[in-house]
Formats: sequence, C-alpha cells, structure tokens
Amino acid sequence: MRRALVVGINDYPGSARLYGCVNDATRIGELLSAHEDGTPNFQVMLMVKDQRKAALRARMLELFSGDDEMHLFYFSGHGIVNETGGYIVTQDYQRYDEGISMDDILNMASISKARQKVIILDCCHAGAMGAPALLGNGTAVLGQGVIVLASSRSTETSKEVGGMGVFTSLLLKALHGGAADLVGDVTAGSIYSYVDKGLGGWQQRPVFKANIARALSLRRVKSPVALADLRKLTTYFPEMTYEMPLDPSYEYTVEGADMEHVRTFKVLRQLQGMGLVEAIDEDYLYWAAMNSGKCRLTSLGGYYWQMVKEGRV
Repeated sequence: MRRALVVGINDYPGSARLYGCVNDATRIGELLSAHEDGTPNFQVMLMVKDQRKAALRARMLELFSGDDEMHLFYFSGHGIVNETGGYIVTQDYQRYDEGISMDDILNMASISKARQKVIILDCCHAGAMGAPALLGNGTAVLGQGVIVLASSRSTETSKEVGGMGVFTSLLLKALHGGAADLVGDVTAGSIYSYVDKGLGGWQQRPVFKANIARALSLRRVKSPVALADLRKLTTYFPEMTYEMPLDPSYEYTVEGADMEHVRTFKVLRQLQGMGLVEAIDEDYLYWAAMNSGKCRLTSLGGYYWQMVKEGRV
C-alpha cells in the first residue's frame, strides 16, 4: 500500500495569507492518486480545510503508522527557522508556537516501518528539514528509507508566482513525465534533477537528502520506448561491447530488403533516438547500413542493457 498526506494552507491570518498553496496541494494530490494509465497509485488524504496544529499532527502520526510500501508527506504553506530549528507553520500559529517542528516530522518518518518515506516541502526555509538544530553543524540526519525533497535551502524563501509555488509548478511537470526514465518511472532523485535544472542560478535552490538503498518510483508514465523493444537490447547486443554488423538489407527502400532486418532496423533507429544506440564512424544508422558498417551501445545504452540482463526491466 502507498499512502500520501497532502497539505496546502492559504488561510493564514492577516498579511501572512498565501494564495496558491491549496491549489498546489490539490493538483499534487490528484496527480499522485493514479499513474498515467489510470491505475491506482497513492491513497491520498488531502488536507486543505482543517489545518490546525493538532489536526495536522494527528494526521501525520496516522500517515507514518503501519508497514506500507511508501508513505509520502507533501506540504505547501509557510515555513520558518528560529533558534530551535525549522517549522512548518500551521493555521493557528502564534508566537513561540508557530507550528510543527521539522525535527518532529523527521522523527515520525524515521520510526515508520514503511519501506520508504518521502517528505516534500514547498515552503520557506524547507531545507532545514533533516538538519536538526541541536547538532548545530548542519549535518543531515535521516532514518533508513527517508527522502527529503525541499523547495529551498534553510536560509532561503520559496517563491509563489501566478498563484502557484515555483517549486511545485516544476514538481507537477516532473510527475507528469518530465523526470521519467526510459521505462517511465519518476523517482524522487529524478524529480530533484529536473527541478534543479529548471531553476536559474539566482533563484531558490532545491535540496535533496536521502538515506535509501534503492529508489522507488513515485509515479509511472508511458515509456518513450516500448518495453518489449527495450528488452531487445540483449538480443541485438549479446555482449555490452558487441558491435552489430549492418548492411543494405536493413533499409526498406533497398530492393531485396530483408523484412526481418527491416523490422530490427526500425527498433534500432528508435533506440538511437533515445540515445541508447549509435552508428560507428557514421552520423546515422542509415549510412551505417548502406555502407555495411556497424552500430554499438552508447554508455546510456549499456546501462539499460545491464538492467535488461539482470531482469530489472
């Protein structure tokens, strides 16, 4: 089972009010609830109404209970850092009781028996998550299976533009497939890479912290290449360093073309488009075939070849 608690808070008192957090949380919840093909993904609990500290803390304790495959907590709202550490700010905040300590959230996640616990924060000073103030040195302390994806460093604010958090807008694009690998999996690590590249050098910088043995997919989207074709890598290339010979019979426009070769060549060209296969001493596979040349795996192709060989694709 995969469960997610998704929280968005707009209704802070007075000038502290925000405008895009509920919308951000709603869209994140909708996207996490199902994979691209419509199959169920996370069982999402959306909190955009009762956002008092006690209510939120109770839901968080409920989220991090049990031994599920994955627990995910997403928060969009205000965040602060004071002399005792970082806090996500709840609707009923007051001086000296601003909300829920990031250290407490980390402890809840760390003691959870779930295989993986993912914390995603889109708030100011989000990067304080995972660096307990008591240590005083910024060292990240995460329990086994914990991942933190934060919208900004502990010293930075997180921006809201056009009624949406800058970080969450990129997060949504990543989950839609922008951060997917060639088998269609979107992981927390690939999301971080996507968001990091999407933010300019002078903007807020996202933070990624993890203590995991293996990354699990947060969402699956359609693979840009058919998995059946991807698995043919080990058929076409019996060894990772194998150089596959080609000839004009692979090209369908040539008289007397071998139809089996033509079907193979179609897959090879698609794999070349994905950066997995390259022609040797030619720019295009077409010329490698017409000149009876060869093709081989790229470094990326070798990576996926190994995954196929080990039965992980």
